[in-house]
Amino acid sequence: MDLLFFFILAVEIHSVAPEIHTVKYFDTVSSQAPNFPDYVVVGYVDDVEVFHYDSNSRKAEAKQDWMNKITAEDPHYWESHTEIGLRHEHVFKDYIEVYKKRFNQTGGVHILQKMLGCEWNDETNDVKGWEQYAYDGEDFISLDTKTWTYTAAKPQAVPTKHEWDHNIARLDYTKYYHTERCPDYLKKYVNFGRSVLMRTELPEVSLLQKTPSSPVSCFATGFYPDRADLFWRKDGEELHEDVEYGEILPNHDGTFQMSADLKVEVTADVEGKYECVFQLSGVKEDMITKLERRSILSNASNKDYFIAAVTATIVVLAAVVLLAAIIIVKRHKNRQANYNPADSCASG
Repeated sequence: MDLLFFFILAVEIHSVAPEIHTVKYFDTVSSQAPNFPDYVVVGYVDDVEVFHYDSNSRKAEAKQDWMNKITAEDPHYWESHTEIGLRHEHVFKDYIEVYKKRFNQTGGVHILQKMLGCEWNDETNDVKGWEQYAYDGEDFISLDTKTWTYTAAKPQAVPTKHEWDHNIARLDYTKYYHTERCPDYLKKYVNFGRSVLMRTELPEVSLLQKTPSSPVSCFATGFYPDRADLFWRKDGEELHEDVEYGEILPNHDGTFQMSADLKVEVTADVEGKYECVFQLSGVKEDMITKLERRSILSNASNKDYFIAAVTATIVVLAAVVLLAAIIIVKRHKNRQANYNPADSCASG
């Protein structure tokens, strides 16, 4: 089906936001969790999974082929990260046992999680790091990178705060990691995966409506990256009322989808006054979809189309059957006209 029927592209020049790149590592250690490794760490670059280690395989491995380019300058990268994984596995298991005692817990399933990483602004070269811990799904302790001290979110985390705040060697490495090591490696990862991470894919945009009285949903799917915006305008002004925005959600193929629902009665008077605007980071052209009744896909329209298609098919089939019947009758009459009883005994 021709997509031009559903949306109109218009060019509007916008300032392109600087690229903010991130690397994040999620460590999870569990106690008595069935069918789950005791320790898992997963790494993401710009929300694309690139790294994995768990206590079952006990091997650090790349989840993207381009991550293996790191071995050209660091041949022992994966071996060293396997050793780091083994070391952290034991450290985190010790942590969770200590925290279970502080919470007076003797059994059951308990989970300790850590999020470590940094972001890099490729325009200003600014960097920022994170180090956050959660215990049983609630904030536990986090690092303040302005003061380089830890903030305890639970009374049970206060002893850990005092210990880490006074561990000079640990703090020195933490500062080095967040200000130098993490950003340096992030820049390398982004360079290696540039063709994947820096790509842009425009979506297919459709207007959907369940019933004539339902809100009109502007649905965009298949775009990348997830730094995108979708909104409604009326007479060139962005709407804030009568609009409900959905979250950006991932698709199975690594792209994303999002929607914005507009409460409006679609009549001839409003056609052309409303438009849905999709903007994608790194792309100067906005995708603009004019609100017109003919461009809305709905259950009712699909049903009408189905009925029309079935009716047309029946008509065509009836015509074919009628034509076949006429041909058969004509052939039968011709055979009767040309029939000679002696012909049936000619071969006897």
